[in-house]
Amino acid sequence: MWVMRRQVFGYGALQVLVSAALLGVTAHFGLGLGARAASVVGLGLALSSTAFGLQILGERKELPSAYGRLAFALLLFQDLAAIPLIAAVPLLAPGAQADAPLWPRLLQVAGVVLVVVLGGRLLLRPLFRMAARVQQVEVSTAMALLVALGTAWLVGQAGASMALGAFLAGLLLADSEYRHELEASIEPFKGLLLGLFFISVGMAANLPLLLREPLLIAALVLGLLLIKAPVLYALGRAGLRDAGAALKLTVLLAGGGEFAFVVLQLARAHGLLDAGMHQRLVLAITLSMALTPLLVAAIHALLAHRPGAPPRPFDAIPAEHMPRVIIAGYGRVGQIVARVLQAHGIPFTALEHSIEQVETSRRYSGMRIFFGDPGRPELLRAAQVAQAEVFVLATDDPETNLRTARLVRRLYPGLQVIARARNRQHAFRLMDLQPHRVVRETFHSSLVMARQVLETLGFDAATAAAHVERFRKHDEDLLRRQHEVYDDETKLVQSTREALADLERLFEADAAENDAAGAPLNPRPPDATKSA
Repeated sequence: MWVMRRQVFGYGALQVLVSAALLGVTAHFGLGLGARAASVVGLGLALSSTAFGLQILGERKELPSAYGRLAFALLLFQDLAAIPLIAAVPLLAPGAQADAPLWPRLLQVAGVVLVVVLGGRLLLRPLFRMAARVQQVEVSTAMALLVALGTAWLVGQAGASMALGAFLAGLLLADSEYRHELEASIEPFKGLLLGLFFISVGMAANLPLLLREPLLIAALVLGLLLIKAPVLYALGRAGLRDAGAALKLTVLLAGGGEFAFVVLQLARAHGLLDAGMHQRLVLAITLSMALTPLLVAAIHALLAHRPGAPPRPFDAIPAEHMPRVIIAGYGRVGQIVARVLQAHGIPFTALEHSIEQVETSRRYSGMRIFFGDPGRPELLRAAQVAQAEVFVLATDDPETNLRTARLVRRLYPGLQVIARARNRQHAFRLMDLQPHRVVRETFHSSLVMARQVLETLGFDAATAAAHVERFRKHDEDLLRRQHEVYDDETKLVQSTREALADLERLFEADAAENDAAGAPLNPRPPDATKSA
């Protein structure tokens, strides 16, 4: 959360406060609600559906995108804002203001929350330690449910909402060292209970009311969407600087959310809303949530068919800069190569086609990174590739990688190319182009891990390194031999089997040599040796 603090507490707070103010004023003057009721309604309607939003982002694989991260930040702040909102609703009830001043009740609720948080930190660890000793998953699950129910009851006795108590219990459980075990234990219940929640919401929706008052309900739904949409779009343009991404963010979060049902139910129970207004608002929120997937699909289809905006021009590369190395792609691999070159004072030029990556890298590293597609001939000429000694092909997409490799080989046949390969098949296709070297991105890290595993199992460092080095040479030789037949599946399978048999024979020979020398190839750990 601290890493995303600007988006969470900056954009998130702005979205909730501005949306709540606009919705509250509309509820006060348009629906005739009192100031307190309008405030509660405005804050409740300002919240969006976390369940719908994250599910849609996950299905579309857009959570890692810039707009997905901003949507997550807004939803996270909304969930945090729901805690004080749920606590405040009973305190705003008409009876509460008539019976006593507001501040003693606020202090009472704050005191109970403080007791719950401090008591939970002190008691949860020993309780779950005892549950863990039993070594029964059911005991941990039952303990988590007991904590949730007990906390909800205690907070309810203090005059606040039981929903607030359950929420606090979840925060306490998430803060314990047993959180991962608890997450696994309650995972089957999560989808079930969320489904039951939405079933209850659907059953509570008064559909005959839609037939009796269609214009009013439609106006409520449309008003909710149209009031929240400009706020979300403005935040999207400010945070994303892309109209399409801002539109996606807007339709994703413009509807109501599940916390609104809790807030409105509390407002109804404490006399802030009458039954009729409560039913109208619940129905409007339900319909807005039902429209969310349809609106998301529609906006994605619209953006997919709209004329593309003129692309940002590539960065101008100074003609006087004479790099010895060109790095195509400034992601995980390219950054490490660039840092090593910079540490040795070797001039280089890095080309990256993602403007977000370029801006982030410039902000934090200060290296010579230029925005542009390394697969464009004019950009390669501007980057002085003809004067470079080495071309490092570090782009992660295999097709883009191969297209750039073909272009560089055709335009600069004498240039030494060191190419990154995503996998074995990608390596074969790169080898067809005869680069100077092909580096498989996970191969060498896997060898390091294998050596560390052998050392952990009792091999001395020299023996482990020798075995891993033998495997490396064997596999690289196999890669060269398989490259000749990689388009023939039968021969490829046969060569793999033969290579595996050869490797087994090599290690068997090593074992025989070590036995003759009195040093076992596969030593046992010291404790196992002693017990034997």
